[in-house]
Amino acid sequence: MADKPKQPTKPSRRKFLATGTTAAGAVTLGTFASPALGFHASVDDTLKVGLIGCGGRGTGAVQDILEADSRAKVTALADAFIDRVNITKDILQTDVADKYAVAEENIFTGISCHEEIVKTDIDVVLLATPPHFRPAQMEAAVRAGKHVFCEKPVAVDVPGAKRVLAACEEAESKGLSVVSGLCWRYDTAVNEVIDRVLGGDIGEIVSIESNYLTGTLWHRIPKPDQVWSPLEQQLRNWLYYNWLSGDHITEQHIHSIDKVAWLYGDTPPESCYGVGGRLARTEKKWGNVYDHFTTVYQWADGRKAFCHCRQMDHCFNQTDDFAYGTEGVAGILSRKIENGAGTWSTKRTSNRMYVNEHIKLTQSIRGDGPINNGHYMVNSTLMALFGRDAAYSGKKLEWDQFMQSEVVLGPESWADQDYVPDPVAIPGR
Repeated sequence: MADKPKQPTKPSRRKFLATGTTAAGAVTLGTFASPALGFHASVDDTLKVGLIGCGGRGTGAVQDILEADSRAKVTALADAFIDRVNITKDILQTDVADKYAVAEENIFTGISCHEEIVKTDIDVVLLATPPHFRPAQMEAAVRAGKHVFCEKPVAVDVPGAKRVLAACEEAESKGLSVVSGLCWRYDTAVNEVIDRVLGGDIGEIVSIESNYLTGTLWHRIPKPDQVWSPLEQQLRNWLYYNWLSGDHITEQHIHSIDKVAWLYGDTPPESCYGVGGRLARTEKKWGNVYDHFTTVYQWADGRKAFCHCRQMDHCFNQTDDFAYGTEGVAGILSRKIENGAGTWSTKRTSNRMYVNEHIKLTQSIRGDGPINNGHYMVNSTLMALFGRDAAYSGKKLEWDQFMQSEVVLGPESWADQDYVPDPVAIPGR
C-alpha cells in the first residue's frame, strides 16, 4: 500500500454491494476469497499480539485472544493516555502473567500511538479505541502487514467507513485476516436460530423488529489533582460525542442493526426515516448525543425493519430481535421460533462468542487461511449511521444520497485542545 491511503470513489448502492460477498452463513459471512496463508510469527511459534485502546473492551479482547490461542502473548500496548495503559498492564500482569511480554519500549501513548505500535514485530493488532480512530488505525495496520481484530463500529461518518472498506480490500490482496467485533455472528446458538430462519422455518421474512433498550453507562470526571482540557474531557467520555462514538445508535445499537442486516442478506436498505432526541440526558456532561432513537429501514423489495434503542435508567429494558414471517415468528436472542408446527427453541447455549471471534482469527493466521469480515462490518456501520442521520435531520433519506456524504466529524487538528463539538442535532433544522 502506498504511503497515502487510497481514497475510494463514492460508490453507488450497486457498486457498494459488489464489494462484498453473497450472504451464506454467519461465521464465514462477508468473507473475501483469499489464498491460504501460512503462519509467519516468530520461530518459537508465538503469536504476538498488540492492543490499541486500553479500555475495558480492549483489555477484555486481549484476554479473549490469549484464551483462544495457548501460544499467544501480548507484546505491545498503546493508548492515548498512559493511565489507561497502566490499568490494562496491571490487570494483565495479574490475570495472565505468563502471557504478558510487553517491554517498556513497546508501550506507546498519544493520539498517534497506532503509527508506532504497528512498527513492532506483532503479528495481530486489536483495535479497541473510540470508533473515530478506526479508519486511520485500520489503514496503518494493513499497510504494516498486520492481521486485525476490529471492534465495532468501524467509523463515525461515511468517508471514514469508505476508508475502512478500502483497507479491508487491501488486507484481502495481502492475504491478511480481518475479524469484526460484531460478536453475535460468532455465537453458536444465535447462528442456529438464524440458519433456521433463513432456511424457511418462518416462511418469507416480512419485517423485523429490533430492540436495544437499556440503561445509561459510565461517565468520567477528573480527579482533584487533574485538569482536563475540553478535548481531553471529550476523549475520556467518548461515548457522549458523536464525532467519537457515532452516537449510541452506532456504538451500541449496531449489534441489533447487524442482526437485521444478517437476516436481510447484508444488503443495504433503500431508504430510512427516524425520530430521536434527548429526554433524560439533557445536561452538558452528556455531550451531543441522543438518548433514544426509532428508525424505520426499507429495502428495495418492500421489506422493512423497525429498530428502537434507548439509554435511560428506570425504564422497560429489552435486547432482542424478532423476525416476522409469512408462516411464523422468531426471537433471535430469545432463541425461539413459533410456527404452524408449534414452538421450537434451541438446546445450544451461547458458547463464548467473544472467544470464538479470536479462535477463528488465530486459526486463520495459523493455517486455515485468511478470513475477512470487512464487508458486513462496514455495511452494518453504514446502516447505523444512515439511521442516525435520518433521525438527526428529520428527513427520509435515500441510501444513494446518503453514500455521497463528504461530512467528516471531529477536529481538524489535535492541537485544538479547546475543540467545541457540534451542537445537539435538532430535526428539521
